[in-house]
Amino acid sequence: MLGRPEKSEAAPYYFTYIDQVPGEDPLAPMEMQLPEFLALSVGLSDKTSMHRYAPDKWTIREVVNHMSDTERAFAFRALWFARGFESLLPGFDQNIGAAGADANHVPWLDHVEEFHRVRLATISLYKNLPANAWLRRGVADGKDFTVRALAFIITGHAAHHLKILRDRYF
Repeated sequence: MLGRPEKSEAAPYYFTYIDQVPGEDPLAPMEMQLPEFLALSVGLSDKTSMHRYAPDKWTIREVVNHMSDTERAFAFRALWFARGFESLLPGFDQNIGAAGADANHVPWLDHVEEFHRVRLATISLYKNLPANAWLRRGVADGKDFTVRALAFIITGHAAHHLKILRDRYF
């Protein structure tokens, strides 16, 4: 189901990401982000991927790992809610996830491949959803979401980090 999420479909904070997605269809920009990401990644060396733009900021590898992890978490929420499960889901603390990933010890090209595969899986999930699943709801981290809002959040979150990579790292 296309159309923009209404304010009742996600907590206000998540509209930071939803509002970064143009139009009524989150899948078109979701698909377009893949070649954009790959173009940014081409030619980046293992050494350069360890760059941080400030001492307390993540490396490029950590940013991309965070993008993959977050997309997986939100896509899982979308799957859970779309399939009609009613169990509450826990939160996702990005700092715990980043610490547990040890992303700087994973080769750069493995991060690129991982995000690519995660994104393809997310696109497949959404392309194969029945129309009535897009407005199904669930609760994660104590917040209410629709499957549709999660598609916009996933796309907007990646847009947010791609902009940071372009503006502050490259």
